[in-house]
Amino acid sequence: MPKAIWNDEVIAESDDTVVLEGNVYFPRASLREDVLVESATHTVCPWKGKASYYTLQFDGHTTPDAVWYYPSPKPDAAAVRDRVAFWKDVKVEA
Repeated sequence: MPKAIWNDEVIAESDDTVVLEGNVYFPRASLREDVLVESATHTVCPWKGKASYYTLQFDGHTTPDAVWYYPSPKPDAAAVRDRVAFWKDVKVEA
């Protein structure tokens, strides 16, 4: 089962993932709430839309903007609606 690991902690795990542009998108519901802090960061993808971010914070560790998601993806990117992806210090294992 695919899982996202940050600081030796599993922060998301699901058999229902979507791979898009080499990134594994997990269902938002599979992501642990206790490690998330809203971020003010936003970026724009020309075909997916506006991305929002979460910072990971837990047990004295912080990784800014390590989780991204598309709150209102464009129609061509509908597969990532209600999903999150990871980068920076997060390792995704299949």
